Amino acid sequence: MTYSLSLLDKSPIADGATAAEALRFTVSLAKRAEALGFKRFWIAEHHGSPGLASSAPEIVASHVLAHTSRIRVGSGGVMLQHYSPFKVAETFKVLAALAPGRVDLGVGKAPGGLPLTTRALQWQHDKTNRTTFDAQLAQLDAFLDWGVDEEHPLAGAIALPIPPESAERILLGGSPDSAALAARHGWRFCYAGHFNGDEANIERSVQTYRDATGRAPLLALYAVATQTHDEAQRLVGPLRIFRLQLATGQCVNLGTAEAATEFARQTGVTDYRIEERHPHVLKGTADEVRSQLDALSERYGIEEFVIDSPLQSYQERLQSVELLGSTIAHVSA
Repeated sequence: MTYSLSLLDKSPIADGATAAEALRFTVSLAKRAEALGFKRFWIAEHHGSPGLASSAPEIVASHVLAHTSRIRVGSGGVMLQHYSPFKVAETFKVLAALAPGRVDLGVGKAPGGLPLTTRALQWQHDKTNRTTFDAQLAQLDAFLDWGVDEEHPLAGAIALPIPPESAERILLGGSPDSAALAARHGWRFCYAGHFNGDEANIERSVQTYRDATGRAPLLALYAVATQTHDEAQRLVGPLRIFRLQLATGQCVNLGTAEAATEFARQTGVTDYRIEERHPHVLKGTADEVRSQLDALSERYGIEEFVIDSPLQSYQERLQSVELLGSTIAHVSA
């Protein structure tokens, strides 16, 4: 079974730690991931989350690139609805010029935070110019090259500098529609299995992308590796995800019931439902997790997994990465 492993890090702030310590650990983890042979190291974008330090993944990525030499580094992902596609293109062209051949631009559709932080991020947006996510992605794709069509109001604007090798373009999503959108623009696709582990939905999304491109998407998953099976069960057992379903049809996954309630309050709705769920986590010893990855790779034809750790403790997260890293030689041979 041949596939590669990558990491997604949210820079969680452990109990008693500071944001500065969390970010230092992220850099240390990236350096260790490179030494162990992981393919990519992505930094997530979250806003208004006191327990996470990664509100600006492009800045963290720049720092990680400066402290590593081989591993690909990027965003997992930039929440495009908040930003000018032109500025995102500029930012990642600079990163790609600083570290040619090592930069990934992962883009996501979710807000990455509560409604008040979304409002703050989008405060200066001119509502008359607001477009759909599809249109934003098309603009970003164009600005990563040589700009939009001549008929577009922004024609002539070129995002500089031009790097020796462009950032790899990867759309993050959890549906067949996102898979189709990525394929339509010629982007890689990473299915967010840590947020939506529904097997039927994974199957449809993977097949949609494969039918359109002839290749499999990346698959992001929660995974925890420990010395013993019982230890993994102990660490993962208390983990919960709270799915907020608003009457408007919007669904959001949040880490606590309090955060879900606060999201609804900030949205200004009173008609909502919160469902407590156990997140789908691959767990066990290194061999047990590898067996689960083998099965998923065989079932869906996945050639690259992006591993996200749901653990907060730095020591436990590092141990999990070390153990997962020990499997890389087996799965990439």
